[in-house]
Amino acid sequence: MQTDDSVGAEDPRLVRILAADGTVTPSAAAEPYLALIESLGDAEFEQFYRDMVVIRAFDRQATNLQRQGQLALWPPSLGQEAAQVGSARAARPQDHLFPSYREHVVCTIRGVDPIDIIRVMRGLSHGGWDPTDPKNGNTHIYTLVLGSQTLHATGFAMGLAFDGRSGGGDPERDEAVIVYYGDGASSQGDVHEAMVFAASYQTPEVFFLQNNHWAISVPVSTQARAPLFRRGEGYGMPSVQVDGNDVLASYAVSRVALDEARAGLGPRAIEAVTYRMGAHTTSDDPTKYRTSAEEESWARRDPIARMRAFLEGRGASAAFFAEVDAAAQAVADDTRERTNALGSVPASLMFDHVYTEPHPLIDEQKAWLAAYEASFEEEAR
Repeated sequence: MQTDDSVGAEDPRLVRILAADGTVTPSAAAEPYLALIESLGDAEFEQFYRDMVVIRAFDRQATNLQRQGQLALWPPSLGQEAAQVGSARAARPQDHLFPSYREHVVCTIRGVDPIDIIRVMRGLSHGGWDPTDPKNGNTHIYTLVLGSQTLHATGFAMGLAFDGRSGGGDPERDEAVIVYYGDGASSQGDVHEAMVFAASYQTPEVFFLQNNHWAISVPVSTQARAPLFRRGEGYGMPSVQVDGNDVLASYAVSRVALDEARAGLGPRAIEAVTYRMGAHTTSDDPTKYRTSAEEESWARRDPIARMRAFLEGRGASAAFFAEVDAAAQAVADDTRERTNALGSVPASLMFDHVYTEPHPLIDEQKAWLAAYEASFEEEAR
């Protein structure tokens, strides 16, 4: 059972700007990023906070809906809001984002309707949303197969490079890719194969690893004997470890990495050291493998409380925080109402997209299922 906070969590290269109490206490490694943070104003800082509070309300509502039988499964993002908000806000509109399956705020920041995420977890959609629809901000669909999204992202980034859509010297037009994965996925062969190709073809890509300490019940200390960001260095990628509960650090590190990748300088790797405060998914019971002391330790580093303290120190008003709380509650209420209105889909839907054209075998299977289900109604009579 894991007892330490992180493998390499206090590596001297860790980038941190906000301490757990919300004070600006930059680590030595954060110095190159401070000018970028100083260029931001209250509007940007308050947006970071709003993003985190709203998505946590959505996440809790979705968890409750699953417990009440409205969703088949839910992967909570509780505790990982800062890593996700900072990195997503760092991306430019033309960039392409490849999530895994708990990047809820990444998707919503880019324009994905949160109910489309709900539809996936309710079993009503084969994909969730259309990545090519401009309203979804170049956000690709969730991938539940661990690590496979890194291959998709790398292939896409190779295409950007081949097509001359990066490295052209125009940051308003050049494109980059950012792909999200976890500490558990980092042990998958797919991730390492993706890094091989990314390094070989110098793709305009950022590998964003959220180290939330637990691959279901396996601690990161079992998976790695050195900090995970060093794996990127093994492939020749400039790699940074950042405090994933510090939204300012996450933003700054991601912004610089994306700008460099977009400019044609090759792939970058980021390890955001954070913590999964909830269960891996709603089918998991974390009390079986981790201690309350560990959870309490990380609760004291809550990313939202940290950012709130920072804003209060800058003079943010009580009215602002009240307005954000009201907006978050409105999103949660809207999620519940729209989820309850979704209904279900006919079982026949599973046959509709197996082949592009009608197929006699599919027709036979569909007819068999209809007859099988009808037999129960006959027995009931």
